[in-house]
Amino acid sequence: MEDLKLVYFCIFLITYVTIVAENVVLIGVVYCEKTLHEPMFFLLCNLAVNGLYGSTALLPALLSNLLSHSYEISLPFCQTQIYAVHTYAMTEFTILAAMSYDRYVAICYPLLYRTIMSQKLVKVIVFTWLYPMLAFLIVLIFTLRLQFCERTMEKVYCMNYALVKLACSDTSVANIVGLVSVALYLLPQIFIIFYTYVHILRICVLSFSKSKLKALRTCTPHLLAITNYSIGCFLEIAQSRFNIKHLPYQIRLFLSLYFLIFPPIFNPVIYGLSIQVIKDRLVRLFTKKSRQVTNNVARRAVGA
Repeated sequence: MEDLKLVYFCIFLITYVTIVAENVVLIGVVYCEKTLHEPMFFLLCNLAVNGLYGSTALLPALLSNLLSHSYEISLPFCQTQIYAVHTYAMTEFTILAAMSYDRYVAICYPLLYRTIMSQKLVKVIVFTWLYPMLAFLIVLIFTLRLQFCERTMEKVYCMNYALVKLACSDTSVANIVGLVSVALYLLPQIFIIFYTYVHILRICVLSFSKSKLKALRTCTPHLLAITNYSIGCFLEIAQSRFNIKHLPYQIRLFLSLYFLIFPPIFNPVIYGLSIQVIKDRLVRLFTKKSRQVTNNVARRAVGA
C-alpha cells in the first residue's frame, strides 16, 4: 500500500466519516421519533452502535498506520484489536439473531408482540452484548498464553487466527478451543434464524396476499442485513483460511475488510430506505434543514 497510501487514507477516512454519520443519524432519528420507540427499533439502534464499535476498532488505527512510516504495532494493542474485532463480529450476528426472533413474534403473534418483547427486551439486549464479550474472552486467554516468534502479519488489522499462526509454541489447544467456541457460538444463532424464518414462511403461506406482502416487507431489510453480513464473513474466512495469494493485493484487502466496513455502511441505508417511518423522518429532517439554510441566506441577502 506504500505507493498509494495517501489515496487509501482518503478512501478510508471518507468511509469512516460516512459510517459514523449514517449510524449516528439513524440512532438520533429513532431517539427523536416517539413512534419508533418499539423493540424492533431499539434492536436496530444496538446494531448501529455495534457498527460504530467495529469500524472504530479498525479504521482509526488503520488511518494512523497509513500516515506513519513505521508499520509495527505492539502486541498488547494487537490483542486489544483482536478482542474488539471478534466481539464486534459475534455481537453483530447475535443482534441479527435477536432481530429475527423479534420479527417472528411480530408476525406469528402480532397481538402479543408488545407484551412479549417488552418483557424480554432488556434481557435480550444485555445478552447480545454480554454473551459475545465473555465467550471470546475465553478464546483470547488461550491465545495470550502462546509465545510468538514471527512478527509479520499479512493483514491491515489483527485477527486471532493470524496471530496464532505466528506462534512458535504448541497451538493445538488454542486451535481446538477456537473451533469449539465458534461452533458453540454460531450454531444457536443459526438455529434461531432458521427456526424463526421457517415459521414466518409458514405463516406467509397460510395468510392472505396483503398479509404476505406486509410480512415480506417487514422482513426484507433484516434479510438483506443478514445476507450482507454473511457474505462479509464468508469472504474473510475464505481469504484467511485458504491460499489466495494469486489474487491481487487490492482484492485480498477488499475481501478481508468487507465484514468490518460494508455492514455498518449499508445497514442504516437498508433500514432507512425500507422502513417508511424512518424515511419520512429523514426527509422531514433534511427538508427542514435545507429550508433553514435557504431562509438564512435570504435574510443575509436582504440585510446586505
